[in-house]
Amino acid sequence: MNQPIHLIQLSDLHLFATEEGRLLGLPTAQSLAAVLDAIRPHFPNALLLTGDLAQEPVATTYGRLATAFGDFTCPVYWIPGNHDEPRAMLPALERPPLRGDRQVTLGTWQGLLLSSQADGKVHGELSPEILNWLEETLSRTGDRPTFIALHHPPFKTGAPWLDSSRLQNPEHLFAVLDRHPQVKLVLFGHIHQEFAIERQGVTYLGCPSTCIQFLPRAPEFSLEPIGPGFRHLWLYADGTFRTHIERVEIPLTLDFSAKGY
Repeated sequence: MNQPIHLIQLSDLHLFATEEGRLLGLPTAQSLAAVLDAIRPHFPNALLLTGDLAQEPVATTYGRLATAFGDFTCPVYWIPGNHDEPRAMLPALERPPLRGDRQVTLGTWQGLLLSSQADGKVHGELSPEILNWLEETLSRTGDRPTFIALHHPPFKTGAPWLDSSRLQNPEHLFAVLDRHPQVKLVLFGHIHQEFAIERQGVTYLGCPSTCIQFLPRAPEFSLEPIGPGFRHLWLYADGTFRTHIERVEIPLTLDFSAKGY
């Protein structure tokens, strides 16, 4: 039977160094705990965290994150976001089940995990070194079905305040992917909302946050009064997939007057 690999994507956790830390009124540790409680009964094959793991990017925060995922038996892969500090992420996030691999194997699929973090910037960039590694790896691994993960979206979402911080060189990414039809999916975070678009046979998917949600297509910074979410993906051996978003109900103690964070 063609039993798929079950991958779950989480994004934009925005954790603090203490349990009490709140992002615009929402206790992010508690919202993450509610999301993880919803995930455990699914027994996924792997988890993928697509950046902005910390709002307070210090070693203590990443240690708390590792503890939160400590009872999972599946691997938990991660990439940094613009709020993260890579030097503080290690060694806490190489403690099992957390894994810092950049090339992962999930059944017949492979995942290539890219850092789009630009030092000191909110927007994203893919360096020449990362793009060269992506090109070489895709060339070496042939027709194996592949997903790419990065933090920043390579497309505009229709919200001008948010689109200013998207990936700044998407054309360089597209140029690589256009040469490698084995790439089926590109997964990202940063936008705190569900998003989907297709280009040249590749499906690009954005993920909700495990804490606050941004109102889609809003001209200025706005929160959406909806619970946190995560993305299910079922990856089949023949390179096909299916996906859906699951939301979690929590008390929404949000500061809707906020103009940013």
